[in-house]
Amino acid sequence: MKICEITGKVAQVGNNVSHSNKKTKRRFNPNLKTKRFWSEEEGRWITLKVSAAGMKTINKKGLSVALREAAAPQKVY
Repeated sequence: MKICEITGKVAQVGNNVSHSNKKTKRRFNPNLKTKRFWSEEEGRWITLKVSAAGMKTINKKGLSVALREAAAPQKVY
C-alpha cells in the first residue's frame, strides 16, 4: 500500500472526467520516493518511503524530530 512513512499520506479516490462529462473512478497516489537518510544519532542510513512533502518536513525539522512526530499518535477532533 502506498503510504508516506512521515506524513501518513495515502491514495485518494476521484473521477476521470471525459470531454462528454462521463465519469470513471481513478486513484490519486501520493508522490512517493524511496530515499535514504543519514541518522546522526544512530550513525547509520535509514531507508524510508516518503512523499515530496515528507522530504520537505525532514529538511525543515530534521530526521529525528520528523520520525518522533510520525510515531506519535495523531489527535482526532
